[in-house]
Amino acid sequence: MKLISWNVNGLRACMGKGFLDFVAAEQPDMLCLQETKMQQGQADVPLEGGYHEYWNSAEKKGYSGVALFSKCEPQSVTYGIGIDEHDHEGRVITADYGDFYLVTVYTPNSQDELKRLDYRMVWEDAFRAYLKRLDADKPVIVCGDMNVAHQEIDLKNPKTNRRNAGFTDEERAKMTALLEDGFVDTFRHFNPDLTGAYSWWSYRFKAREKNTGWRIDYFLVSERFINRVKDARILSDVFGSDHCPVLIEIE
Repeated sequence: MKLISWNVNGLRACMGKGFLDFVAAEQPDMLCLQETKMQQGQADVPLEGGYHEYWNSAEKKGYSGVALFSKCEPQSVTYGIGIDEHDHEGRVITADYGDFYLVTVYTPNSQDELKRLDYRMVWEDAFRAYLKRLDADKPVIVCGDMNVAHQEIDLKNPKTNRRNAGFTDEERAKMTALLEDGFVDTFRHFNPDLTGAYSWWSYRFKAREKNTGWRIDYFLVSERFINRVKDARILSDVFGSDHCPVLIEIE
């Protein structure tokens, strides 16, 4: 079973840059999208393969938003994490597949000058508690743009980015706490020492051409589920967004 997660940075724009061809070629069983920047029905998304569609869009138009396209119909789907403070920006979809939960997330960005770092810290604690409640019931796969490069190996220039959004000590500590609470970073499980593996590049300064990037898109799984994960990859040769897709294969 193939699962793909991709921050498309505006789905309508991405569809004009090869998105449909990519999905047709890969045929993922589950496709999780972040930063769709649209409401369902604002554009036709004609995916081949008989996908069920689930959308959680932000109340603010053209902002944030996540979507799930799934070949197999989940037993149930929920939107948000059940906390009003956090559930207006279209950031979470949870699908129950019987023997595991699949969660797609677009974690809030701490923004320039860390204007939203305090909110981000509140979000992180609430989201981690949400995942732990799910994990107490059955294993969890959580994927998406988590807006943090966890370790120095996960970005090109760690020293100059130390206090920038996505690489603050506070954000990195929250990811550490999540992993210590029973989750595994699938990409690092298979590639513990691989350098130069990134999933996001700024549109400025020819960053992607130079591979001056960050790894901020993840598939995490419950520890007891890691033996079902057979591969984890970053599809860095796929364009169409400032992020590239990430993938796992499970049995």
